[in-house]
Amino acid sequence: MTDVVMTGTGLFTPEHAIDNDALVAAFNAWVDAENTRHAAAIEAGEREPLAYSSSEFIVKASGIHSRFVMDAAGILDPERMRPHLPRRSNDEPSIQCEMGLKAAHQALAAAGVQATDIDMIIVACSNLERPYPAIAVELQAQLGAAGFAFDMNVACSSATFAIDLAANAIRAGNVRRALIVNPEICSAHLNFRDRDSHFIFGDACTAIVLEDAALATAASRFEILGTRLVTRFSNAIRNNAGFLNRVTDSDPLATDKLFVQEGRRVFKEVCPMVAALISDHLASLGLSGQDLTRMWLHQANHHMNDLIARRVLGRDPAPGEAPIILDRYANTSSAGSIIAFHLHREDLASGATGVVCSFGAGYSAGCIVVRRV
Repeated sequence: MTDVVMTGTGLFTPEHAIDNDALVAAFNAWVDAENTRHAAAIEAGEREPLAYSSSEFIVKASGIHSRFVMDAAGILDPERMRPHLPRRSNDEPSIQCEMGLKAAHQALAAAGVQATDIDMIIVACSNLERPYPAIAVELQAQLGAAGFAFDMNVACSSATFAIDLAANAIRAGNVRRALIVNPEICSAHLNFRDRDSHFIFGDACTAIVLEDAALATAASRFEILGTRLVTRFSNAIRNNAGFLNRVTDSDPLATDKLFVQEGRRVFKEVCPMVAALISDHLASLGLSGQDLTRMWLHQANHHMNDLIARRVLGRDPAPGEAPIILDRYANTSSAGSIIAFHLHREDLASGATGVVCSFGAGYSAGCIVVRRV
């Protein structure tokens, strides 16, 4: 069986950042305006006044302190409260393609390969800006890569699901090298007027190069020991935006066309599912939590990551064992676990074993067990 290694990663971070204080100020200004507009109904007891958000509430609920976004001005405008991304012509590179190019060039350089060496490109993310032509095929053309490309969406698990597909294609001998790109513009599907979720997401793009180990030349390599995926249907995380909206005559601006979730239910149901996935996967490889040096987990919520790590390790994780990047990036969907891997792996010694794991809507979860070569 062909061995597969991850040899290069890349990260595009938007230039705009919003800390909790700025986000809360915009939200609370909107709350004041709404409560003033509906003052009579509130006074008559026909309507409950909207409550303020706070930086303390956000940190306690999630561990998030700030986030990077593609546009801050539109989000912080109380009369708009959504990013403003100018429409591009069909002849211009799309926004997600542009993000992907920046992350991909880094990953290719780190792997020491050229775009012409890539046989397969997968653009995997929670939201794609159009149904077709595929962003991946556009990216392939912009890079000058060979082979084939396609888009896929498994929400926050998109990156790990794509790693599984690419690793299997390489093992089967169908491709030699694959590039996975995760351009997440999560701010575009977030309801910044929902107190319980207005702080959750940020934007970023990651890229990963996978290769047949016999061809790899990069000094830094992580062998993929195994991959495992699981899905379980749930409505606890949902987004009803889709091409049928116009023919079902639904309101395109309704809140269900954005990210909605039952946070407590997600926590209760996802954490044990993910901990069991990782533990069972390790056991199938003759390993246990005690063999892990690092866990690069999905970056949605600090409390979720702590609980999952405790269940897998059998103890509280030591500093650095399950690195957190969501404090400054927030939840970047499929890119989160890859950002953690990108930023927190070079200190590992040869032979160190780790897990890249993502989880989210679906429910879906992907587990990738790797070893530093």
